[in-house]
Parts: sequence; structure tokens; C-alpha cells
Amino acid sequence: MIQQLLSSLLVFVLRVPHCHGGCAEVDSMTEAVAGESFLMVCISCKREEVQAHAKVDWHFRATGEEDYIFHYDHPHPNTLHEDFNDRLEWQGTMGSKDVQIGAVFIHNVTFKDTGTYGCTFQRTLFLPLDNEYITVEKEVDTHDLCKALPLLLLANRELLSVVSEIMMYVLIVVLIHCYKKIWAEHKARDAHKALRAQKRALINQPLDSKDNCDGVLLE
Repeated sequence: MIQQLLSSLLVFVLRVPHCHGGCAEVDSMTEAVAGESFLMVCISCKREEVQAHAKVDWHFRATGEEDYIFHYDHPHPNTLHEDFNDRLEWQGTMGSKDVQIGAVFIHNVTFKDTGTYGCTFQRTLFLPLDNEYITVEKEVDTHDLCKALPLLLLANRELLSVVSEIMMYVLIVVLIHCYKKIWAEHKARDAHKALRAQKRALINQPLDSKDNCDGVLLE
């Protein structure tokens, strides 16, 4: 699933015209489920013929003050904030110092993770005459790809699971009640048919002939 998503992102980047510095952004996930993982995507591409080295920082803002939570400098990912220890996983460009996809997984999402996320690319372009240093900041949301991404948390799926089980039991009770009602009606119809058949048999039964009555021989 992750590989398919990242492949789609790469296809998107290749279809976007090149520009100076950062050239494209794509949507991160917009809904997170408590206790599960959430993928944040940040992209800054450049011309392929230019050699470069890029570092990526992720930052988080909950109520006002902004904190840096993650730093990636190939090949070393580092979590910078204790609230995210052992929960951030690098999913961006691997095997190259020329980082263009700065994707990060947040594992075991909690409601405390609700806020605004963004990333910063610090890129060094190795040009023939002199190196050029570029800083590209990205903050993404679902409406305007130049603004902040609020992390939306859905209700815990455990609650949805409980509700689903309750609905299942209610459905089973209703089905049992309907089955009993249908079976009772079926038995009543069978009993009614048997009674009608018995009455018809009595009506159509021939009278037994007798040779004598009260000891008198009938001629």
C-alpha cells in the first residue's frame, strides 16, 4: 500500500513541469485514526541534471509555538521531540543525498497530535561555478497546497467496532423473531389444512350397508 502511494507520488512529480527550487507539492493524508499510522508527504523537486544534497526538517504547531520534531540528513533520521519518540518513521527518498520526497509516518496517533505540520528542505546545489544554497518551506492542506495541514483525528475504531457488534446482535434478534413468526404461521396453515382435509374425509365417507336391523331380515 505504501509503495503504491509513493509510486503514485513519484509519477505525479515527473508529470509536473520543472521550476526553480521546489516545483511541486501533493496532498498528505487528511484523516488519521487514533492508534494507527498517518503519512505526511512533502515534495521539493529540481532539475535532474543538477547534483544536490538536501536535508529535511519536519515541524509541528499545536497551539502557537512551533517545535521541530524530525530531521533527516541522509542516511540518518533523527526524532527531535520527546512526544514523538519511536513514533516517526522516514518514508521519503532513500539511498540518495538528493532528497526530493520528504515523507514521514507518524505511528500510534493520539489526539495530542492534532495541529499543523510542515517541512523545510535545505538544499545545496552543486553548480559548476559555485554552490547555491536554497531553503524551501512546505505547508500543505487539502484546499490550498500552499497553506497548513491540520491533522484531523477520527473517532477510535474500537468505538465503531463496538457499535457494529451491537447492530449485528440487534439484527440477529430481529431475524430470529421474524423466523419464529414465520414458522408459527406456517404451522398454523398446516394445521388448518389438515383440519379441512379431515372434514372433507368425514363428509365424503360412504355409509356402511347392513344386512339386518334389529335382528329383522330385510327382503
